[in-house]
Parts: sequence; C-alpha cells; structure tokens
Amino acid sequence: MLVAADRPAAPAAIRTDLGAIFVSLELSKSTWLVTSLSPGSGERMSKHAVRGGDVAGLLARLSHLQDKAQARTGQRFAPIVIQEAGLDGFWVHRALEQEGIESHVVDAASIATSRRRRRAKTDKIDGEALVRALLAYKRGEPRVCAMVRVPSVQEEDRRRICRERKVLIGERTCHVNRIKGLLFAQGITDYNPLRRDRRRRLEELKTGDSRALPDRLKAQIRRELDRLELLLAQIKDLEAERDALLATEVADSPATTLLDLKGIGPDFATVLYAEGLFRHFDNRRQVAAYAGLAPTPWQSGSVRHEQGVSKAGNPRLRTTMVELAWLWLRHQPGSALAHWFQERVRRNGGRLRKSTVVALARKLLVALWKYVTAGVVIEGAVMKAA
Repeated sequence: MLVAADRPAAPAAIRTDLGAIFVSLELSKSTWLVTSLSPGSGERMSKHAVRGGDVAGLLARLSHLQDKAQARTGQRFAPIVIQEAGLDGFWVHRALEQEGIESHVVDAASIATSRRRRRAKTDKIDGEALVRALLAYKRGEPRVCAMVRVPSVQEEDRRRICRERKVLIGERTCHVNRIKGLLFAQGITDYNPLRRDRRRRLEELKTGDSRALPDRLKAQIRRELDRLELLLAQIKDLEAERDALLATEVADSPATTLLDLKGIGPDFATVLYAEGLFRHFDNRRQVAAYAGLAPTPWQSGSVRHEQGVSKAGNPRLRTTMVELAWLWLRHQPGSALAHWFQERVRRNGGRLRKSTVVALARKLLVALWKYVTAGVVIEGAVMKAA
C-alpha cells in the first residue's frame, strides 16, 4: 500500500506580508485593467476591468479590495498603486494622491522582461509584471525599476512654451521646404519664403524657361504663405511670452543665471531650466542619465567596448545640449571644456568630432548644473557684458 507523505510547506514565491494591497493599472482609452495582490489571498492576483476614465469606479474597486482583505484578515490595509508613464500623463496619479492613496509612476522600459525573440505580451501579463515590480520596489531591492519623478502642475505647465515653439519651428520648416520644392520644379532656386518681401517677390518670379508662374501654382503658394505667416505670428507671440516669463523670474533663479553666460540665449535657457535643471539631482551621474547622455558600456569577460550614449533620458534636453555644445565651441573657445574638446580631437587625428561633441555635451550639462545649483563658475567661461 502506497502512503503519500505530507509535502512540506513551500516558501512563498511572492512575499505578501508587507501590510498593503498592491495594485497595478493598465490604462487604455476604453478599459482600465486593475491587477491586485491582497493580504490573505496567497499568491493569487485578482484582475478586474474598469471603464476608461472612470476614476470613481477605480476608487470603488480599491475600496472593495480593502473590504475583502479586511474580511479575510480582520485588518484594513491601504492600497499602493503603480502605473506606467505614457499617453495618459499624470492626471490619474494626481487624482489618486488627492484621495490619500500612495501612487507610483514607473518607466516601463526599466522593468525586466524576457529576452526571448518572441515573447507573449498581454495586458494581463503586463499587469502582473507591474505588481511584482512594485513588490520588489517596496521591499527595497536596488535597481528593480525606475520610478518617474512626477512634476508639479506648475513645472509641467512651464514646459509648454519651449515644447510648443519647437513644434511650430518644425511646421515652419515644412512649409518653407514645400514652397521651395514647388518653385525648384519650375527652375527657381533663389526664393526665400521667410523674407518680409516674400509676396512681392512671388509676383515677380519667372520660371527657368522665362515664363510667369502658372495661376494655380501661384495660388497654392499664396495659401502656403498664409499658413506660414500664421506660424510666424504664433512663434513671435510665444517668444514674447517666454521673455515675459524670464523677466518675472528672480535674479538668482537657474533660468536667469544661465543667461549670464555668453552663448546662451533665452531659448536655450528656457529649455535647459524647464526640461532638466528645475529638478533635484544627487550627483553628476544622475544629471547625465536624465538627459540620456550617460555612456553604455558592454563588458563580458575580455570583451569591452562602448556602445555610445544610452538615449534613455529626456530627448529634448539631449538634443538641446548637443546643439549648445557646438555653439559653446564658437562662443567660448577659451574655456577649459573647449580646450578639452580640441585636445581630444587632435589626439584622434581630427576624427571623431561628432562623438566627441556628445561627450562635451555631457560635461557641459554637468558643469551648468553645478553652476546654477552651487554657483561653480565654469573654468575659463566668459560672462556677458552688463
């Protein structure tokens, strides 16, 4: 006769004695998937759907989870919620915090996933992965994920000016290129739509074979000029609003402090402050990583090489710093950073200028951070005349 031995109690794979209800949100336009792990329910995760945008329904679901956990354990536990940073922004996070609920926003790219070439991906799997990441984060495991520092409403609104201006500049470029392309097909290469006499010159244009512009083509270009002039007016209004915002800043604010350096104008100062330097950083590595300018080494055994910058940070700040690095070489040639760049390029035989300027952008960002936070003047930098 076979006798079944008692199986020893296996240790729980997921530690659920942290005294909270762990909840993840998978947000979409139509449905919010709520995945939860509650005390007293073992390792089983429950899943419920809430209509997209229904905050009251979400709060009711969280309250129901608290009631069920209290019925099982005799204690009432507070929920801790996690969601991915994405198209929904931070309004759900702010709504939860207004109700006194602990909420976290995580960078989805920082969560470990399977490295198989073809892996399953569903909202259910993602919801469970978020709960596990939240559990590990609350246990204090290092580098388990990267939580987003949610900006305040004022900090988020301050970015609108520089971001909208960049969008308008891109649209302006599209209209200018379209007009130039239409005229190039007629043999005209010297027309600049950004000049103030653009309409008068349009009437005087002749094609490459000495004909007047066709009527329909000229009408199309006029409509393009109408849209271009509207964009130019909007850009001018935005720049006036930007200058007014800088004028209201106190004398020692980061934005106005940056303006004292030669080569940094209102646009660069606004972008640097609104996109990065308004934040608190503990060290220079955090500054470089936030801009996506941190190096990405590859080391396995005896194989060691660099893969370039990570590009995992703020793309607007990163592109602005690369542009500023080129301008820094022009306007601050006597600075220590410019000398470092020239020496590095000289040692490489005049090659690798582009990759070296990215390294210069990283060094310059760290130097500007020290300048606006601790008042450390960049060595050899020239200040604007008062």
